[in-house]
Amino acid sequence: MFPVEVFRETLQKLTAILEGHKIRFHLTGGICSAAYAEPRMTQDIDLVVDPDQLGAVLASFIGALECSDFLFDETSLRSAVSDAGMFQLLDSKEALKLDVYPREMIPGELGRSGTLEVFDGVELPIVSRFDAAASKLLWVSKGSHKSRRDLRQLFRTSDPPIQEAIREFATSRNLQALLDEVLNESNEIC
Repeated sequence: MFPVEVFRETLQKLTAILEGHKIRFHLTGGICSAAYAEPRMTQDIDLVVDPDQLGAVLASFIGALECSDFLFDETSLRSAVSDAGMFQLLDSKEALKLDVYPREMIPGELGRSGTLEVFDGVELPIVSRFDAAASKLLWVSKGSHKSRRDLRQLFRTSDPPIQEAIREFATSRNLQALLDEVLNESNEIC
């Protein structure tokens, strides 16, 4: 696990580039599960960025990355933007990896972002609790075992209206049986 200062430094470098290019983003993934539900170790940072805004300033964004501490593969980055995939950045000073998703896994999620003090004095946009749980359910449906515990904890620590919205989302995606299965699992390690 990286010290909290490493996460702070890396995020501040990337958010300066994103904000300088007026690209909407929010944190997602393990760091958000820890913020909403229960602390857990995470070895990277996951972000969702607005694909249209990124696409509109892609050359300038790439230029800013080239002048930064971030290592990246330009071909992978361009492909991720055009194909709604994922690209990675590596902070060469802090040796911390970022997974950047130029797409919304849950339609409209960037519009539902909240703000959270992620580090002392550092407030950043963060995925909503509902969208965090819904995306974890989709990751579970794709085989992610790590997301199972996150989903259980996010669901169990949510208010009833959010739990109902998660159930409705699961039903709309034909994942209600999977949601029930995950919610009935134990958190104990066997």
